Amino acid sequence: MGPHPAVAATRTAVRRLLDTAPEHLRSGAVAVACSGGADSLALAAAATHVARHRDLSVHGLVVDHGLQPGSAGIAEEAASRLRELGCAEARVLTVRVTGRGGPEAAARRARYAALDAARPPGALVLLGHTRNDQAETVLLGLGRGSGPRSIAGMRPLDPPWARPFLDVSRTTTAAACAALGLRPWDDPHNADPRFTRVRLRREVLPLLEEVLRGGVAEALARTAAQLREDAEALDQLAAGLLADALGAAGAGDGADTTDVGLDTGSETEGAGVDAPTLAAAPVALRRRALRAWLLGRGVTGLTDQHLRRVDALLGAWRGQGGVALPGGLVVRRAHGRLHLDRPQQRG
Repeated sequence: MGPHPAVAATRTAVRRLLDTAPEHLRSGAVAVACSGGADSLALAAAATHVARHRDLSVHGLVVDHGLQPGSAGIAEEAASRLRELGCAEARVLTVRVTGRGGPEAAARRARYAALDAARPPGALVLLGHTRNDQAETVLLGLGRGSGPRSIAGMRPLDPPWARPFLDVSRTTTAAACAALGLRPWDDPHNADPRFTRVRLRREVLPLLEEVLRGGVAEALARTAAQLREDAEALDQLAAGLLADALGAAGAGDGADTTDVGLDTGSETEGAGVDAPTLAAAPVALRRRALRAWLLGRGVTGLTDQHLRRVDALLGAWRGQGGVALPGGLVVRRAHGRLHLDRPQQRG
């Protein structure tokens, strides 16, 4: 007699994910992030089962955010369950949740940083995000107008992160835990309406399911997958466009690669990118190319508004001044090129 259908579904999901990432398994290890909740506990159980058949060691990682009374004990209990499931080791990672963006964003940053630092060298970190989490991510992206990258949701494989359960429901993970005799921890934050995701989960999605007569989470996750495929294709085309624009700029009039003074008080790195090459491309491609160029130059905190303003130097050029970006950086157009100006370092 085979395993319970929910258990089989979780194991199949892990197996399929690992099949897509052989180059990331050469270390002989994978890590599993586990909070002790149903999703991550079911993931740990599935991962240890699959790993035994692939000669892989599983390293359990539990993050203690310190945001609730007794969190240290809860984390230790989760680590103990990971050892019982067969993890080669199980560690508790204590983090401090501080910084911008509210408690959800700050906790996420702290968690991901701790997991990345603690994973075995070269190993993937398996995360327990489910189809329901994907649906919530898509709705958040829609509501915030964050663009297609956000609506495309989370990637199943985004090294070092791996999400085997993006096509598995929370109902399935809970059933798998029950079938295996595992008792998940129920995080009270998951019922706290102060958090946006909680209200989406408990109010918005159930209402949509009722009004649209079911299947909403599956439909949102399916839409995310389709958008992700489109975005990956566009990104590849944009990479080629950027290479052409960089090449055209480098083959231009021979400007020095560290020109000072396209404007005052700034230092311009590199020959820039060729404006006519970018301007001739469809807007969806050239904005992606601009984004890749700016990120490659170390620009952080880019928003859609920033990109649209930089794009206007191409698509609506009329001799206007530069566009200010975070960090005191400025993109300017001069001599048929876009240049990124950095503030001069003064002694």
